[in-house]
Amino acid sequence: MSPVQPTTPVHENILEMRDIRVEYSSGRGGGKRQIVALNDVNLAVPKGTILGLVGESGSGKSTLARVLTALERSYTGTITFDGGVLQTQRTKELRRQIQMVFQDPYSSLDPRMTIRQTISELLRVHRIIERRHVEKRCRELMGQVQLPARALDSYPISMSGGQRQRVAIAKALALEPSLLVADEAVSALDVSVQAGIVNLMADLRDDLGLSVLFIAHDLAVVRNLCENVVVMYHGNVVEGGPTEALFTAPRDDYTRKLLQSIPRIRY
Repeated sequence: MSPVQPTTPVHENILEMRDIRVEYSSGRGGGKRQIVALNDVNLAVPKGTILGLVGESGSGKSTLARVLTALERSYTGTITFDGGVLQTQRTKELRRQIQMVFQDPYSSLDPRMTIRQTISELLRVHRIIERRHVEKRCRELMGQVQLPARALDSYPISMSGGQRQRVAIAKALALEPSLLVADEAVSALDVSVQAGIVNLMADLRDDLGLSVLFIAHDLAVVRNLCENVVVMYHGNVVEGGPTEALFTAPRDDYTRKLLQSIPRIRY
């Protein structure tokens, strides 16, 4: 299957993954076998858009995210990012350009540091801005993720799950990435809190021109947020295309089953 194309011809692809394959060995001795986690996967993320990646647990979504962010380096295939080929060994600048937001924000935050300390350290280590502008940038980042400036003095343990996820997004934005990889970033949150994070993702796309790979199992969220969708099953891309076209006229049987599983409210 060719990479998913943008809904309009005005967008170039910021990311293209072609023939990405990941295999693991399982067992020992004569019982050893190969498990294919990703089977020659192809997809593309158009610039300034949000691509949804859906599929049940074990379909390969998180493995793909780990390949993209260089957390998994044992793969074959080609990744092109912003016009250049990504290698498994990446420069600090390239690692900065692709940032990941995880399902559990608490694990990515140091409980001993305030939010100000966490973000300030990032800005200084990566030399994003001059030291004298660090405090101002911290406040700007709180505004971008719709948190009050006083949140900078908080510790992660004193914040709600939704607030911590906003801080995790602020951390990613501090490095000024071109692509954000959100791996089940709303699945652990209450429905009302999910809506706020989803709206935030849309605002970041619209206001900053940020490109997002949004990995999720909640198809209703994906339909509302993403311009394009790719469906994975057992390490394979089974279908992809513009969101409304895929939701209204799915071609693959597995996609139809996924859509049928969306809860419907009956009165």
